[in-house]
Amino acid sequence: MKKFSFRYSLIILVCVMQLLNSCMVGRFVWYNFSDITDHKIFPSRPLPKSAQPFRFTEAQRNDRIGNVSLTILDSLVEANNSVAFLIIRNDSLLFEKYYQGYEETTTVASFSAAKSYTSALVGAALADGFIKSVDESIVNYLPELKSSKGFDKITIKHLLQMTSGIKANESYYNPFGQAAHLYYGRNLRAYIKRLKVDYEPGTKFAYRSINTQLLGLIVERATGKPLTTYLNERIWTKLQPEYDASWSIDKKKDGLEKAFCCLNAKARDFAKFGRLYLNKGNWNGEQILPAQWIEESTTPEKAQGGASYYKYQWWMTKNGYEANGLHGQYIFVCPEKNLIVVRLGKRGGDVSWGAVFDRLAEKL
Repeated sequence: MKKFSFRYSLIILVCVMQLLNSCMVGRFVWYNFSDITDHKIFPSRPLPKSAQPFRFTEAQRNDRIGNVSLTILDSLVEANNSVAFLIIRNDSLLFEKYYQGYEETTTVASFSAAKSYTSALVGAALADGFIKSVDESIVNYLPELKSSKGFDKITIKHLLQMTSGIKANESYYNPFGQAAHLYYGRNLRAYIKRLKVDYEPGTKFAYRSINTQLLGLIVERATGKPLTTYLNERIWTKLQPEYDASWSIDKKKDGLEKAFCCLNAKARDFAKFGRLYLNKGNWNGEQILPAQWIEESTTPEKAQGGASYYKYQWWMTKNGYEANGLHGQYIFVCPEKNLIVVRLGKRGGDVSWGAVFDRLAEKL
């Protein structure tokens, strides 16, 4: 009881001192640092499983895949705080293993790997005619920012490219920083009105989660639907998920999805999103996303401040591209080898997972 009494006292003290009605800082203190089980602490909207789920073919398990020793790989994966690791090639599940008590039925929070899903929804909204162009000013959809200096110059593409110039602090260790506001805050719609522009948009790359959060709100405004609903209708259901999933929101009533993070699912269903991109937006004959959008999203562009290693909420690697989330949540795609790798973990460990995936692709 003493431990809980102290925690509650500390929460109250911090909230009063900071005059935060939402007690955002208090929640940061209580929950300490983010965790892959955080889907349990936030309200969410459901993403239901399919009545006819798609399942990858389970290949016969061997000691090696190509020139890769699975014994060595397994040891590397286990030693670096992983909870799931999947290798899929030509729709065959070549390797699937879970660690630290996790199973194929265990839900894991995606963290920033969700950014790639939000990007996909921008592509869907463009295809559906809800958004006219990535070159549109964001104030066309976010009129509350019209009166703030500099926002009229920011385009949807600037948000996608992380070149918006919006002032932000991406530190996940600062309880008063923007990342904490986005993650623990309970009124993201109001928080957006407090944003400022830091530098001229389209001049340099700066990875900032607020860009993706604004993309999510733009999709909601353009479609007239909650982000989870639009994801479910346009993409999720069509990927024939095996398990129920969810997307965390800031509050129960009129909640807004944490578009920059917090899509909660199982490893196999994360892999299906990789398969969609691997197949240029096509799912078993149905073109869910335009092939041109997939190509545009995964081809680096240095113009307008863009980075050679990033495009439209995807990270580029030597041999492919990846959705990448805090604590080492990855969906890696290598089109040349028809390869998908999913790695989920409690922490990233002491290895560069992008380099591991590239090396796997080279050896297969």
